[in-house]
Amino acid sequence: MKVILVDDERLALEYLERQLLKFDNIEIVGLFSDPLVAREEILRKDVDAVFLDISLPEINGIELADQLLGFKPQLNIVFVTAYNEYAIKAFELNAIDYIVKPTRAERLTKTVDRIRKLQHSIVEDEAVEADHDLRLHLLKQVSVELPKGQFTLLQWRTSKAQELFLFLLQHRGQLVRKSVLIDLLWPEYESDKVYSQLYTAVYHIRKTLQPYGERFQISNTTEGYILNMNNVILDIVEWEDKLTQLPRINEEFIDEYVETMKLYTGDYLQEFDYWWTESERQRLKGMWLFTSYSIADWYQQQQLIDQAIICYVNICNQYPLEEEAHFSLMKMYASMDRHSMVEKQFNLLLNSLQEEVSVSPSNHISEWYELWAKKTIMQN
Repeated sequence: MKVILVDDERLALEYLERQLLKFDNIEIVGLFSDPLVAREEILRKDVDAVFLDISLPEINGIELADQLLGFKPQLNIVFVTAYNEYAIKAFELNAIDYIVKPTRAERLTKTVDRIRKLQHSIVEDEAVEADHDLRLHLLKQVSVELPKGQFTLLQWRTSKAQELFLFLLQHRGQLVRKSVLIDLLWPEYESDKVYSQLYTAVYHIRKTLQPYGERFQISNTTEGYILNMNNVILDIVEWEDKLTQLPRINEEFIDEYVETMKLYTGDYLQEFDYWWTESERQRLKGMWLFTSYSIADWYQQQQLIDQAIICYVNICNQYPLEEEAHFSLMKMYASMDRHSMVEKQFNLLLNSLQEEVSVSPSNHISEWYELWAKKTIMQN
């Protein structure tokens, strides 16, 4: 294992060097007090791990780690810090490899063992062959579909890292300014501490995405970050592309429409309440609703009533507050003299609206139902 040490305290560098040389198969290929010189050497040399002091002149150690990982995502970085463990947790660094000065032999042993395991382990249920497309699901639950059909959840070290990744993903291929990310995720932090939070979160993201190789690339610029993807299929993109490429609904393509609509398994990032997802969520939901209503309407025009009912029921199941779907079912049941189903559908709508938003059905629906009920009573 080739290792570089970076610390502006020379005595600390030499002490850590002596400690590490006690381990087998560790080669110290550089000791640096100047972080900028260290950066050039780390990028130039074949290095497996960097032991990096957090408090450095000219550049923060976490920022330096972020820059290095932008070019070498497989690099193992261990932070060396004078902070006690409580302070480290306050800065959300407890999930990153770190050593508190002065270094203890048993703690250093754990760190070295961990690096070696990371170097040699290939986790079968996460490792993805480079020549296969990776499918990332964003509808309903966020998950990764591996080539053999298994699903796995992305495991995030912190909630901030998770939100940051999803925000970059929503703006994939675009430069997202650091100032925008800071205002979004850490508006309450002081300016001298907030960049450490950002760099730490990006570090966490890169570690989470490491098993997927070059598929996810986060480029760091002076102004911000860009997330690019290679051989990654997003379910939202796949669904929208298939839908928009279909011609108008007709007998030839109706089955393909139905199958395509099945790919929409839930709302975009449904399990998260991030305010910034709402616009995209509503856009995709609107596409699904418009197409669902169009399919149901086509079935009605073709007198395929059972299929139309299935479509409207599906809309009601997906979005219980979608009044027009309930109303369409009520009218269809009424035309079929299925009186109990009309009552059941109206009550289902009434209860859903009362429980969720404490309102009654729209006037035109309530008035239609009252008129229908009177006619039904008179006929009986």
